[in-house]
Amino acid sequence: MNIEAQLNPATGERTIGRLELFLGFAEMGLCGFGGVATIARHVIVEKRRWMSEYDYASLMGIGQILPGGNIINMTVMLGDRFQGLTGAVVALSGLMIMPIIILLGLTTIYEAFASNPDVQAATVGAGAAAAGLVIGMGLKMGRALSLSWLHIGFAILTFIAMGILRFPFVLSILVLAPLCIAATWWSARK
Repeated sequence: MNIEAQLNPATGERTIGRLELFLGFAEMGLCGFGGVATIARHVIVEKRRWMSEYDYASLMGIGQILPGGNIINMTVMLGDRFQGLTGAVVALSGLMIMPIIILLGLTTIYEAFASNPDVQAATVGAGAAAAGLVIGMGLKMGRALSLSWLHIGFAILTFIAMGILRFPFVLSILVLAPLCIAATWWSARK
């Protein structure tokens, strides 16, 4: 039996080897146009089946409330979960290697053509496409989770606070996250 298919005797979870971690996260980094979050869910949950939809959403939630990029946080936590500190470093290296190489190349090219109106229009279009990818991923994740009306309500409140009223991200999280946790705890006690 190869190491990629072994079960961890302590947890009973499937063991994900360092090479599989590196290649999986390298795939995410290479395919993550407009942000890695949209492809990360597909690779982690659907393609490689490293986690369930529920576990992915939980890990993503933790990654979002910690300082730093949510996918970076999730990569470190997932790598650590399967291979400890070495796994965290391997996963993060896989996630970052190709985007850094591509970014350095594109930056060099962009500097030469940034003032071209066609290039400026393409940049605006790419931003709109990235926003659509994020919205699509959120909707896909929401369908797979059994969300209560309480959680849907807090999602709407967060959208209103940040998207419409333009409250700062940190203020919105510091106010709404504890309120949502408290409301969930209170409703579970009924």
